[in-house]
Amino acid sequence: MRRVRILWIVLGALLLTSALPLYLYHREVLRLSEDKLQDTERLQQSEITRSLASETLQFESNLSEQLESQRQMLALTGWIQNVSDPTHAPQLSRMLQNILQNNHDILYVTAIGQDFKGQAAESVPGAEQDPFVDAALKRAFTASVQGVDWVSGTFALGRDNRPAMVISVPLMSDGQFTGMLAAVVSLDRVVARLKDASVRYRTVFVVNGEGRIVVHPDTVNMVPGRDLSSNAVVSQFKRTPQELRTTETTQFTQEENNKPIEMIGTYSTIPELHWAVIAERDMAQARADAGVQELTTEALRFVIAVTLIALLVGYLSALGITRPIQGLAHSTRAIARAEFHERAPVEGAAEISELAETFNSMADDIEKYVDRLQMAANANRDLFMGSIRMLAAAIDEKDPYTRGHSGRVAKYSLIIGKELGLDAEALDKIRISALLHDVGKIGVDDHVLKKPGKLTDEEFELMKQHPVKGANIMRPVAQLKEMLPGIELHHERMDGNGYPYGLAGDQIPMMARIIAVADTFDAITTNRPYQSAMDLDYAMNRIQQLGGTKFDLDVVRAIQNAVRTGKLKLSPSLVEVEV
Repeated sequence: MRRVRILWIVLGALLLTSALPLYLYHREVLRLSEDKLQDTERLQQSEITRSLASETLQFESNLSEQLESQRQMLALTGWIQNVSDPTHAPQLSRMLQNILQNNHDILYVTAIGQDFKGQAAESVPGAEQDPFVDAALKRAFTASVQGVDWVSGTFALGRDNRPAMVISVPLMSDGQFTGMLAAVVSLDRVVARLKDASVRYRTVFVVNGEGRIVVHPDTVNMVPGRDLSSNAVVSQFKRTPQELRTTETTQFTQEENNKPIEMIGTYSTIPELHWAVIAERDMAQARADAGVQELTTEALRFVIAVTLIALLVGYLSALGITRPIQGLAHSTRAIARAEFHERAPVEGAAEISELAETFNSMADDIEKYVDRLQMAANANRDLFMGSIRMLAAAIDEKDPYTRGHSGRVAKYSLIIGKELGLDAEALDKIRISALLHDVGKIGVDDHVLKKPGKLTDEEFELMKQHPVKGANIMRPVAQLKEMLPGIELHHERMDGNGYPYGLAGDQIPMMARIIAVADTFDAITTNRPYQSAMDLDYAMNRIQQLGGTKFDLDVVRAIQNAVRTGKLKLSPSLVEVEV
């Protein structure tokens, strides 16, 4: 059957819609103007927010470095041991006065000892009596006792609502807390920069991770601490990971006097402070400044009559093209969803029919090829896991007391991982890592590994090398890269007293924490040269006793839940466990 070609359809549509190019030209001009305006605003906002974020961070860093420099001076003079000692109060007071003279952003500076007493200097009388300052200094002292450098949130200082914050550093001598050096810092300089950038209906301000104002050019109505979480840009920033340094631009609509206003806004994060510099602008005002609205009105008046005709004719002409293309698109989307049995209907113009036939032929080939790939992938996976299991069995055979140990540890690790809610990919990595966790024992001498009695200190040091040896053996295998933490770190302890590196807490990956509990559980419940197998209750009591010191408490709770619900039971024998 002879089919009409797309060429004739398009030529007929163009002939009947001679006014369409004019409309499209005007529409493209308007679109380009709008895009140019938006691109320019995005670029300007990105540059402004990034620049101000850098300046704000540098502002805070300079102040922190100045305090750290003064802390070093206190250490050199020996005053750091007792800054509240009245014998050197005059010299300390002069030093604090020098800090004020050298940095006009600092309104108040104090050096206090463990007894919360010391010396202070101020450029704004009565600053220390301000309730916000007093509360911030107390929180700073608490942070200093813990040995932490601290930056407070901002607060309104005095009657004129001057934004300010407190920066502090702890004073330490021979590792012991001796006091605090703190400064009340004015953010007037930052406010001035924000005012310089807030022009032509653009507003630039700074918020913290909770969406509250840090600094705003409108110091009367937008005081520090005011919640702006309802702002679309602020809300987007709050969803951004704290440690991410990024600049993002978004367009949104906000209500003002019950009228929607189209806005464009940008935020640049300051991850070190968990702040963000935000710029936003009313796009209607931006268009008015650029004359886009006038251009739009004139273009619409000029082509509106021709456009109506062009749309009608173009729509009727396009029907003959879009219907078969939609069928082809539907089949394409099905193939993209891995529904390889889907085929496109062969209909429409000659070129589209030929395309559909070619597509169907391609789909047949893809379906066959995917089937072959799946079979090959399954075979490779089976071969890989078989090799892992054989290697684990070979490791366990070196020690007659641990036959089947690797398989049981893998089984217990999987049960714990499922109890913790880990996904399938993470569970698969834990299973392989647990199977190989003792691969380093290949490199341990048999006289140490198979010794029936207690190991000497030297022999134990040799045994402690097996996690690192195991990781080094497996490291060249690229497919096992993500399993190395469980092999290398399963003897680390949460309190930092483990080996080989003495890691503690969150430094230990979850994979290693899970294998550590599973390894100990199997060691307690099986016969070893140094002990007879213990029952399940004894094993769980022992693991609970070690929770928080040796083991992660979440992992301990997970194995307890698994035992209580019957998901984890002792293997009936010391044979290899299939996992």
